Amino acid sequence: MNFIDAPTVAQRLATTPLLEALASMFALGCNTPVRHAHTLSVPGAADGSLLLMPSWQTGRYLGTKLVTVFPGNAARGLAAVSAIYILFDATTGTPLAMMDGDELTGRRTAATSALAARHLARADASSLLVIGSGRIARELAITHWEARPALTRIAIWSRSTLRAQGLVAELSARGLPAQHVADLRTGVATADLISTATLSTAPLLQREWIRPGTHLDLVGAFRPGMREADDALVAASRIVCDTREGVLAEADDIRIPLARGLVQRSDLQELSALCRGDTPGRRNAEEITLFKSVGAALEDLAAAILVYETA
Repeated sequence: MNFIDAPTVAQRLATTPLLEALASMFALGCNTPVRHAHTLSVPGAADGSLLLMPSWQTGRYLGTKLVTVFPGNAARGLAAVSAIYILFDATTGTPLAMMDGDELTGRRTAATSALAARHLARADASSLLVIGSGRIARELAITHWEARPALTRIAIWSRSTLRAQGLVAELSARGLPAQHVADLRTGVATADLISTATLSTAPLLQREWIRPGTHLDLVGAFRPGMREADDALVAASRIVCDTREGVLAEADDIRIPLARGLVQRSDLQELSALCRGDTPGRRNAEEITLFKSVGAALEDLAAAILVYETA
């Protein structure tokens, strides 16, 4: 069993085939238990975490992603998050491949957002605002660009102007029409599609800023205590989740308005229903749509199978 490194994973997870692999997996479904999380003591530093994210399709493939989160690594000059993915034959249990989990996670996260936007964004949406300047923000900009030919403008906003400008330079060098916006409200005012990839603990997006017909792609705020959109905006939006179970367990952008009675559990639709055609996508040009993603092992399995079968 060979290890598939990050450059190879990236090469095999091109946007178009990855979108189709994800659409098929969401439509067909797989077995996906709630992820396991374990807290680890770290001498002289903040506690670390070990996450195990298993999923399988009976008689086909079984896989699990192993993720470590060590916040104290910043002081050591190391990445806080590391991951590997192991794929098995689900009939025999034989290990088939081990691959870089960081690259796989970034690619599948952005592609899942692009898949949701395929159903929920206006067909003529031409202006994308990415809020954030880290690795996932970069992947979101590139993947939305590759998946949506109508895009003609990509704006980047971040609390760190230096990092935002650095991301703009990187995207521009790849041929994307990227530009930095210094004021968030100004950037929101001209955006048809807004992707957020932050660790914000207070809402960044306000209802009064959002135009009718906007699609919101909320990827950050993936654990309790984080927020990217205010209550009024969530209540005014049609909400679609990568998985309802994951969002209800971890996403305060949805959990808090739900607890306050501003939205109901029945308002939360799943991306799988859109992929199967059980639920329509965007219903009119005026509605505000919101896709909330916290990440699902289903997405990892779809991407890992594509990496393995592309070999």
